Amino acid sequence: MSADAGKIFRRYLSAGVINALATAEAAGLNATDYYALNLLDLSGPLTSGDLAVGTGLTTGATTRLIDRLEKGGLVRRVPDPSDRRKVIVEPMARPDGLEQLLAGTRRRLGEVFDGMAEGDREVLFRYFTQAADAYQTATQELRHPQTPPPL
Repeated sequence: MSADAGKIFRRYLSAGVINALATAEAAGLNATDYYALNLLDLSGPLTSGDLAVGTGLTTGATTRLIDRLEKGGLVRRVPDPSDRRKVIVEPMARPDGLEQLLAGTRRRLGEVFDGMAEGDREVLFRYFTQAADAYQTATQELRHPQTPPPL
């Protein structure tokens, strides 16, 4: 990849992060709460432990996260029917006005996609799928580095 291609890609990633942060702020959420709600939207209900793993938070920080989201009426805790010791976190509602906040970004990105040939969109979405998996693997490697066995 050329240096210019690397910069273009980094600019793209940075724009996505900044847009997500601005959306969270406009919705009255902090970045972690917004990310957790997105994770629940993508995955469906999760145990508090799985939510901790997905967000990279400690169990204590995850409890406080769930408390904030529950207080805001955005999630609820329900007992896990298969293990009463566990709690499942279910999404309840989206933050007020979130759809309206996302509308501009969705419209602009839709215009970009509409301007692409079908084959190019297929390549792009195949890349998104593979890149998401690569990012998740790289994130796990950062959070849980493999230590070489002692000699």
